[in-house]
Amino acid sequence: MEDLQAALSFITSHHFAQLSATTGASFALISAAEMGDKSQLVCMTLASRHRAFPVVLGAVFAFALLNTLAVIFGSAIANWLPEYIVAGTVALLFTVFGLHSLFNHDDDENEEVEEKSGHGIFFTTFLLITVAEFGDKTQLAVVAFSSSANPYAVWFGSTLALTFTSALGVLAGRTLLQKIPLPLLHKISGCLFLALASFAGIHAYNSFLTMLA
Repeated sequence: MEDLQAALSFITSHHFAQLSATTGASFALISAAEMGDKSQLVCMTLASRHRAFPVVLGAVFAFALLNTLAVIFGSAIANWLPEYIVAGTVALLFTVFGLHSLFNHDDDENEEVEEKSGHGIFFTTFLLITVAEFGDKTQLAVVAFSSSANPYAVWFGSTLALTFTSALGVLAGRTLLQKIPLPLLHKISGCLFLALASFAGIHAYNSFLTMLA
């Protein structure tokens, strides 16, 4: 009985450690990738004209919806395709994202935010974030990550990250963000993408060898 309890405890703690690592990796990756991006611009602009709480709440609901769609799609891909193809695709996608983050330093700082008339500020934020982020790099990253890792942990980490970056944009505004070296954050994001691409590439190679064996 004690041996069984010890085994269950080990499995539970090991599973929790994996979930925590996935959540942390997802949070770090998405936070660095989204800092200074469109969603922060939307939140900063709207919060400068309206109350902050409905702006943040609208952003949270939009990100929750977008990430839910992303992890559902990512999990479906993982079930439809062989493991080595999924991992190889993730490696390729993350490599492209990583190189883009490292060498493309353009940001969305000068983009105009057009408010949707006839809606409350909650729905305005929700609609703007949903349109701006649908099919964006971060959503595709969530799709790819959730196809090769625990989707619940990826959803939680990415949603928490996007909530954090949006709240930071609302609370800190342009003043603090102008003091943050965004090129450095983009380089960190690029390095994280490339590191995950390396792990995915190794996993794809091992899965392919296993299939051949």
